[in-house]
Amino acid sequence: MAMRCLLLLAASLVAGSCRHHGEARPLVPAVMLFGDSLLDTGNNDYIDTVAKANFPPYGRDFEDHIATGRFCNGKILSDFIGEILGFTSSPYAYLSPDASGENLLSGANFASAASGYYDQTAHMYNVIPLSQQLEYFKEYQHKLEVLAGSSQAQSIISDSLYIISAGSNDYLFNYYIKPFIYKSPDQFSDLLIGIFNNTVAELYGMGARRIGVFSLPSFGCAPLTITVFGHGGNDTCVTRLNNDAQRFNRKLSTSVDVMSNWYHDLKIVVLDLYTPLHSLVTSPRSQGFTEARRGCCGTGTVEATVFLCNPISIGTCPNATVYVFWDSIHPTEAANKLIADSLIDGINLLVM
Repeated sequence: MAMRCLLLLAASLVAGSCRHHGEARPLVPAVMLFGDSLLDTGNNDYIDTVAKANFPPYGRDFEDHIATGRFCNGKILSDFIGEILGFTSSPYAYLSPDASGENLLSGANFASAASGYYDQTAHMYNVIPLSQQLEYFKEYQHKLEVLAGSSQAQSIISDSLYIISAGSNDYLFNYYIKPFIYKSPDQFSDLLIGIFNNTVAELYGMGARRIGVFSLPSFGCAPLTITVFGHGGNDTCVTRLNNDAQRFNRKLSTSVDVMSNWYHDLKIVVLDLYTPLHSLVTSPRSQGFTEARRGCCGTGTVEATVFLCNPISIGTCPNATVYVFWDSIHPTEAANKLIADSLIDGINLLVM
């Protein structure tokens, strides 16, 4: 709580110091977002894939009740992170027509729902691989130089906050479907960590100096995974899957510690998603929620994207604020808000 107050105080002080210029400045000049549906604000709307959320009931509690492509009833983590930093909105999805002109000055969102660290995962669902997201970032840099000039563009790039969210889809929609191809969870996690290391090295080479990486969430607690991988009608989290997530997260933390020593001017922090989501699922009532086993959309046990969470879904709840999950995988806006608040300490380390 003390760190949260410190960050909010800093934001208000920065804003206050700029009021005589007629504007309130965020804590960083821009935000760059890479990865999957926890951050994607609509890139998949512009590609040929089934991994879309640009139709009701998605977005029903968002501004103007519009389904923007966010996999949620309302705001997602990228929106709340933007607010924490002092922006009025999240950066536009890079493939959106709105991601042009002066809108690029505050960053861009390259994330693509159903993507992961491993490009093969993205190829399976015809979404934007992480490697292509990095190529789009290179393209973005050129646009920024034309827009702002080389010197200002370089300053924006080096002072911006970079967020990476990936890995869950690699496990849930790749490894667990065909585990024998990758032999063991331990070997698969090593593969993903190697890609993560290369991604950070590439971002660093392109000028990034403040990088926050999401840990894997406790995906063994999602309604879909309990339905598919649970046993005997047991409604508790799937321990085996959560163990895989924790194994990966330990390796991720070790890798981040090593890179902090390699790159003396790099701020890099693991932003823990595992703990807050696990807490919401296992103790929902203590945090104002009443339903953690089912998502709000449809029956809430298997629904996601066009598959059963769509305009004709039967049984969708009237009030998503008491649900931890919106569909069978993704958190509600209310849950995203609490998860984002839990990240403030880590964000503080990156921007202060």
